[in-house]
Amino acid sequence: MNVDIPVTALSVAGLTDYLRLLLEQDEILRQVWVTGEVSSANHHRSGLFFTLQDPDGTAAIKCVAWNNQLAKLAQMPVPGEQLIILGSIRLYPQRGEYQLTVWQALPGGVGLQALRYQQLKNRLQAEGLFDIDRKRSLPLHPHTIAVVTSPTAAAWGDIQKTLKHRYPGLHVLFSPATVQGELAPPSIVKAIQRVERDGRAQVLILSRGGGAVEELACFNDERVVMAVANCQIPVITGIGHHRDESLTDLVADMCLHTPTAAAEKVVPSLSDLYFQHQQRITTLSQAVNSSLAEQADQLQGLKNRLRRLRLDRQVEQETNKLSWKRQQLIQITTGKVQQATQHLEMLRQKLASIDPQAVLQRGYAVVRQEQGDIVRAASELTIGQDLLIQLAQGEVKVKVVEVKKPPKPRGRRGSNGQA
Repeated sequence: MNVDIPVTALSVAGLTDYLRLLLEQDEILRQVWVTGEVSSANHHRSGLFFTLQDPDGTAAIKCVAWNNQLAKLAQMPVPGEQLIILGSIRLYPQRGEYQLTVWQALPGGVGLQALRYQQLKNRLQAEGLFDIDRKRSLPLHPHTIAVVTSPTAAAWGDIQKTLKHRYPGLHVLFSPATVQGELAPPSIVKAIQRVERDGRAQVLILSRGGGAVEELACFNDERVVMAVANCQIPVITGIGHHRDESLTDLVADMCLHTPTAAAEKVVPSLSDLYFQHQQRITTLSQAVNSSLAEQADQLQGLKNRLRRLRLDRQVEQETNKLSWKRQQLIQITTGKVQQATQHLEMLRQKLASIDPQAVLQRGYAVVRQEQGDIVRAASELTIGQDLLIQLAQGEVKVKVVEVKKPPKPRGRRGSNGQA
């Protein structure tokens, strides 16, 4: 199908250049005063880049103050400060973006958002929500944890990868939430409430990847802060920022600055557990050998005493004592060796019990639905539904042709003879 291209059609570069001329030749935009609140600022080799936004967060513009202009500014842009900016609009064709080149910055007072943040922080601190004695310790060996984050964020993938590598066999409950924008606070609150209603998780990870300060505003929202503070299970935050802590970080039981770090903190490493087990074996072996050496020294001392005694009666007494000591040594040593053997076997069984592959090797299988959920009851399935069966060697895809309900339990008669 041939389509005639209009002669007036512009290329991307042509359209961008046209817009650039419109913006940069406009008399108002060549020298414009703008007032707003600094939400984020980053120093680079060429200058200071920052974002200026309205106090209610409805609009924002990117700004740059080049190095040769920084010393001339009456007020250095700092996050949370209200500024009056003099600058000109510039458009960058490579990115298709425009920004405000700053010539002067005048103080405009404390920003509304920064003021609200500080007021809320002071009130929460006065209520004791940041106190150390409120912090709960994390379980050492959790079997079920919950994760609240965006299903499309890289943070969710990083957490899954870290947990699978460090602690295979862990049950992870995912409660999706929006973690940026106006809809984020109620979404995060609902996700935390879902985890609490479920009741299986022993610890909750609240996470998102890095971003600008204004993108992390939902974690300073009072609704989110109170949901974390009142959560029935311990909460660890892994929000991808390395500068200021959010209010949610301050009320959480533990906070780390990346999703991966939070996942590493919430579960131990299987390799570390194995190393600790080997250390216990070495320590126990050294204790047994030390006890044997000590008893051997005492035995040798008794022998030496016998050599120095000449009377037959004393020799007989010492011989009896020596025999009794030997019996006692054998009993103690045998008991300790048996205890050590039993402890080693118990540790070996524990290590084997947490290996999911070992369960599959015994002939068991894992039945999953198409979306990956594990099937635990026939009542969850429907005729015609596709299932994936994971065996010790490979996987099998099957289709449900019949669902059999479990037989009802037979009634037992009580002491009065009634069923």
